[in-house]
Amino acid sequence: MSSNEEEKLLSYNGEVLIFQLSQGDLAKEGTAKTCRLRVRRMTFNRSTSTFIQKSTGIFSMHGEYSGFEMICCSCAADFRTGINLPCVVIRRNKKKSVFKYFLLLLHSSNEFEQRMNFTLDYEMKDDIKILNGPSILWRHNRTSFYISSQNDTIVSAPVEFSSIKWAGEVENLGTILFGVGEPHSTNRESSERSSKSDYAVWGTEFYAYSVESQKILSGSYFLPHAYGSVVTCIHICATKVVNTVLRISLIALTQKNQLIWFQDGIPKNLCQLPFQDPCALQVMASDGGDLLYIVSFRSSDVCAIWKKNFQVASKWQKVKSVLVDDFVGTGTEQLLLDFKDTFNTDCLTSFKITDLVDVNYSNDAFDPMENDLFEHNLQENYSLTVQALERRLQIGLTNIQELQKHLLLKERVLSKSCKALVGLVQGKAYIPPYEEKDILVSLCGEKKQLPHSLKEKSSDTYHDSEHVIEKMWYRVLEDHLVVGVEIKNSFLSFLNDVTLSLLMDQVCTSNPPIIQCKNSVIKLDKVSFPATLSSPCETESVAKRIKLTLHNKERKNSFHDQSSDANCIQVFTVVTALSPLLAFHNFCCIVMLHARWGENSGRFGETCTVPCGKLSLSIEDISSGKYSVTLPEKNKPLKEPMEDLCTLLAVFHKFCFQITSPDCTLTSVKIWLLRHMECETVKEFPDSFLCKSLGALNGTLFSWKQKSPFEGILTVYCKNQTALFQCLHDLTQVLPMNCVIKQLKSGSKEFLTNQLALFLEKEIVTLKNSFSSAVSEVESNLAQRCEIIKKKSSSSSMPKASSLNTGGAVQQMREELQQEKDQIMWGMNLTLSSTIYREITLKVAEIQLKSDLAAQKVNNY
Repeated sequence: MSSNEEEKLLSYNGEVLIFQLSQGDLAKEGTAKTCRLRVRRMTFNRSTSTFIQKSTGIFSMHGEYSGFEMICCSCAADFRTGINLPCVVIRRNKKKSVFKYFLLLLHSSNEFEQRMNFTLDYEMKDDIKILNGPSILWRHNRTSFYISSQNDTIVSAPVEFSSIKWAGEVENLGTILFGVGEPHSTNRESSERSSKSDYAVWGTEFYAYSVESQKILSGSYFLPHAYGSVVTCIHICATKVVNTVLRISLIALTQKNQLIWFQDGIPKNLCQLPFQDPCALQVMASDGGDLLYIVSFRSSDVCAIWKKNFQVASKWQKVKSVLVDDFVGTGTEQLLLDFKDTFNTDCLTSFKITDLVDVNYSNDAFDPMENDLFEHNLQENYSLTVQALERRLQIGLTNIQELQKHLLLKERVLSKSCKALVGLVQGKAYIPPYEEKDILVSLCGEKKQLPHSLKEKSSDTYHDSEHVIEKMWYRVLEDHLVVGVEIKNSFLSFLNDVTLSLLMDQVCTSNPPIIQCKNSVIKLDKVSFPATLSSPCETESVAKRIKLTLHNKERKNSFHDQSSDANCIQVFTVVTALSPLLAFHNFCCIVMLHARWGENSGRFGETCTVPCGKLSLSIEDISSGKYSVTLPEKNKPLKEPMEDLCTLLAVFHKFCFQITSPDCTLTSVKIWLLRHMECETVKEFPDSFLCKSLGALNGTLFSWKQKSPFEGILTVYCKNQTALFQCLHDLTQVLPMNCVIKQLKSGSKEFLTNQLALFLEKEIVTLKNSFSSAVSEVESNLAQRCEIIKKKSSSSSMPKASSLNTGGAVQQMREELQQEKDQIMWGMNLTLSSTIYREITLKVAEIQLKSDLAAQKVNNY
């Protein structure tokens, strides 16, 4: 970098942006004096361990180069699209005491956009920050000023901050300024009479100011009063409003060279920093799932501190700049350290990329003084090893106790079995008490089998409902009767192709008629939210958490979006018309469950039928609304959320839409659901939105799953298509103009792709298992055939004593050689029976048909 150039670095979406302010080329641009702002996009090449230039952009400004200066650069969200963009603030000194400021946005096409400009009669120096909007915040003579690109009006805050420690957006509060100032009850006279030490503590106060509401918040929510004069920098980890009380978690740097974690104004943990005078603080999410706090010092030193134990992880010296982003492209963040180089002043000539776990890149052999804390790490590893050994010892003792319990159980079972056997021999019937009818499980890691109570009925088609059925219920919605059945979790994994049927309960006929009905399976996810803030583990942003989540899914090869069994409710429903059944006045029917045993049940492919119970319904029940689903009024929950919600999902028509927006974020969909459609979330199932507006849309259900800020899936459950058209018409009024709405008739592309992969995997497994069993059977038959022929030949060719000569031995060897040739020919011409071949062809054809149908759906998407 030449002497007439100024550089600043900024990380953006894994790239390093280098902004250079330099003098224009007079030969190309004429005699007019110009100043150029140039940006270079640099990406990291893992194979060469160097940064390469991806693209460049230039913005020209008329005027003397010496009159321009880059004040700061940062990333902020543009209120027009909601997308984060790089921002640069430029200052131009037009006259002696007139300063003009520009805020420039950098778009993905490397084009600069001048978003705002304003003029001041003084120079901005203190606490200059770029916030979302974008907007600019600064402080001058204890007064804070704020200007936004939405209105281009400079607003002054009615509070006097001696310094601003943090500024940003807080949920439910808007833009907040955290700073230190004089207490409102303290005046100059009282402070002059007090001692210097008292004034250092009580002469300052830490408090916050809300720009939107123009309210002052007490500093007791954030820091103890005594810390107001020593804190130099803070980082807000998490905020939450509980019962109108603001709860906040933050970390702070102090003049005592300490990093402290505060929870609701109470210090929780502390780390003594290895260098003097800390000035900046950043947060990085490492590959191991833990957080790192990156602290910069005015002496060009940097250190990293683990969140889990508040211990120094590593430290570096002679650092020119520090950036945090995913430079390597692994899905998690790394630390980029740009070191000072005496021989080359350009950026990124000597750097290091690391996450202190697995990633570690350096561009050359130059390695500044880096203290790896060998002694400290050795002591820490020793303590961790001891803890691990203690844990293994505890696990071993627990295993011994479990084995002792198993031995006692086996002794009890053997004792009861002996009593039953003795009673059987003596002709006495031994009936165990009810509490002894336990369902036995395998003790020594055997393969999972059916419960003992079901094995006793292996020859029967029907099974006892109390072992299989968890709950049965039925509801009435308009002219529909809905019956729901929940299966116990222990049996859910054993059953496939589960359906329900309704049989008329008539005593006069031996074969009760079957009622025509429609089956469906409904899955509801329960979502739990934490009640309080526990630790600064919530410090990472939403985008960071999404990125970590996606990365962890890729590493674990988990591509399923379904919830865990503990948070998922699966209900099997059947719907039938109600009016024909009411002709019987007192209607009664039997609910039957039909299924096939799965692969892990030991009875694969066999059918089973379980009676779920009886239901009775009369015209009086319909008139009184005993089993009817009634939609509650606003701000009132459903009487029985699970049953009522399943009834609506089973009866209503389902429509699925994919909404994509190339330029703007889809934040307006949830606002449309809550405000325009007057929806309320079901408390037990927060993913479901129930419309409670008056009219034809009352009772309509919505489910909004946002896959990314620019794409989401909207599922609508409505009574008819008229209600659907009305919903889509209202939705198009609030969405951006360039949004694309596409109906998904067969499901989302990701679901169809996963389904195709599953069928292809089943096809490969079926082919492998079928041909392996066929080859084993053919080889077994060949071995048996050879063994029989060998026995026959050995018995028929037994040599006599008179024939034991050379000619007889040669003839015997010729016969054995011929037998070996015949066996080789048989092995080369193995044949498969037609029965086995038909079975294999049928199995493969069935699974290939499913694979072809899934591939056709993906192709037609």
